[in-house]
Amino acid sequence: MSLIFANVESQFTKDKDLKKDDVKALIDWASKQPHFPNLTELQAIMFLHSCYYRNEIAKTTIDTFFTLRTRYSDMFKNRNPSSASMQKIINHMLVTVLPGKTPENYAIIFMKFLENNSENYNFLEELKYADMVCMLHLYQEGLSNGFLLVADCEELSFGHLLKHNPILIKKFAYYLQEAMPIRLKKGMHFFNPPPFMDKLLALLKPFLKNELLNSLHVHNTLESLTKFVPLECLPKDYGGAEETVSVLHETIKSRLVEHSNYFDWEETLIVDESKRLKEFEMDDIYGIDGSFKKINID
Repeated sequence: MSLIFANVESQFTKDKDLKKDDVKALIDWASKQPHFPNLTELQAIMFLHSCYYRNEIAKTTIDTFFTLRTRYSDMFKNRNPSSASMQKIINHMLVTVLPGKTPENYAIIFMKFLENNSENYNFLEELKYADMVCMLHLYQEGLSNGFLLVADCEELSFGHLLKHNPILIKKFAYYLQEAMPIRLKKGMHFFNPPPFMDKLLALLKPFLKNELLNSLHVHNTLESLTKFVPLECLPKDYGGAEETVSVLHETIKSRLVEHSNYFDWEETLIVDESKRLKEFEMDDIYGIDGSFKKINID
């Protein structure tokens, strides 16, 4: 299957604040960075949008994106959705972007463990899976005003928690906040929390900016969750209008495998450090309050 991405012209229709001259300037700048892979027009649009049209910040974000995907090879290599390791985690849990959006045009990333037994769970593969789903959606569906996360933790066990690695959390949190070309909106929502939810949050909190820390929400009831996410946006299992969890799961499984060539292409999005003109300095991940890519949480 050939790679089919979102139509570029339609992105300017979606976002009236997006300027073609800014996109061209960013592409021209990227073409003069010998260590970069080719920056497409759609990628330039994605980064400008995620950085709220601030060209200089978008430049740094692009460099960070390509550099992290090179240096964090444990997370961004070996992402064939048909491989045994990926199939194991894909069968263990659901990660998808729900078809409907909130009234503010925010896309909803939905996660749910499908079994309580953690034997087949691999935290590194979960991070790969989540990024694969989100980036494929972004390239194919184009811009959204923002993204928010809903995680149903009903089947989350203490065995899952024990497999969470702080170093991987640190890496992914840095990538999410400093490089991923999405706008994080209305934060992260954990539904059906287990008794040890405080321990999971304790793992996350050291690596999140204040904006995200203040937007973490734990919901014990559906009524609480739907104050942030309209009921109709959720799967039918919760009383919503979207397909059931089982149907959504089969759909994303098929979609990932059908687009395996996209993930092959994605692995080419790396830098050539031997050609870098200026040394890349990563911000101290433990002190990310002073980092450059600001997050706007509504």
